[in-house]
Amino acid sequence: MLDKIKLLIGQPIGVSFKNGLSVSGVLCNANEDEICLMEYLYQAKFVQKHYDYELIQGIYIYPSCDNEFLN
Repeated sequence: MLDKIKLLIGQPIGVSFKNGLSVSGVLCNANEDEICLMEYLYQAKFVQKHYDYELIQGIYIYPSCDNEFLN
């Protein structure tokens, strides 16, 4: 599974957690214990956060910008 996650490094992803919350950002790194995600805070501020796999329910790659997703 780690090999599939590492293929997403540098890509925008969504992460859902077991507690029902979610975040999105660019995947910076992944190892056997956690992922590192660059998240947008506000204005021109970004933060790099680490999330343990035990907290994660799912990792999702962003869809392409096809017309079917636009409002």
